[in-house]
Amino acid sequence: MDRTSSHTAPSEILPMGAVLLSMVSITTGVIFARSLFPLIGATSTTSLRLSFAALMLAVSMRIWRIRLSMRKLGAALPYGLSLGFMNLCFYLAIERIPLGVGIALEFLGPLTLALLSSRHWNDLLWVACAAMGLGLLVPLHSGDIITQTHMDLRGILFALSAGVFWAAYIVTGRKAGHICGSEAPALGMIVGAAAVFPMAATRTATALFTPALLLPALILAALSSAIPYSLEMCALRRLSTRQFSILTSAEPAIGAIMGMTFLNEHLPLASWLGIAAIVIASLGSTLGGGRTPPPP
Repeated sequence: MDRTSSHTAPSEILPMGAVLLSMVSITTGVIFARSLFPLIGATSTTSLRLSFAALMLAVSMRIWRIRLSMRKLGAALPYGLSLGFMNLCFYLAIERIPLGVGIALEFLGPLTLALLSSRHWNDLLWVACAAMGLGLLVPLHSGDIITQTHMDLRGILFALSAGVFWAAYIVTGRKAGHICGSEAPALGMIVGAAAVFPMAATRTATALFTPALLLPALILAALSSAIPYSLEMCALRRLSTRQFSILTSAEPAIGAIMGMTFLNEHLPLASWLGIAAIVIASLGSTLGGGRTPPPP
């Protein structure tokens, strides 16, 4: 019996399970956030999530010990702004369109970034696959389960905007990570929370002092930020970027299944095919060397 293979399997299964749990935690957090939308709206929900996540990271990273410089601020500001507006646009999107569709459309941002950085001609196939997925998800027709059912155009635009900010988050995050090191997540989350807070200042400030909303806000921040961030950090220590990207390519499908199970979101055939096309494009890009960057 090969002892090496017997010891290798668990070491791969555990980090893979951590990535899966991370995606389930994120989508559960989104489902939980949806329950707050009727009470305080998507903008204030985003603000609460970012504020509590920033507080958690500030305490865990002991932010008061960080020595700020203009160079660090110059890296943290664009990183934090892209993080904040990515989350805001995504929440505004899923307020209007199904969860699985929102995640799939958002995925087009980092997927496009990965494909643009590739030098392989065969990646044109994945561009075509992603374009087909987009065409199936955008409602050009209505009322037919095979073509499409009506979806809110603003929700689609918000999801695509979230994808643009996700791509910006990846680019600025690399620079922030290089300059700020382990302090980057805390600094970025604080900037993101500060950027979104004024858009929902009245409601968010009221919610911060409302006992009935404090616990849900803490749970949301934990499910959407603290827990998945910790799980992903553990997984990335044992998995390559390529393995991690392959696993996270399944997130749109997981989002669609979670939405169907817990939010009663029954998608038409066209939407499922569109989500599948984007997942395949992401997988193909990763396997072909483009490597779709991991989600935040």
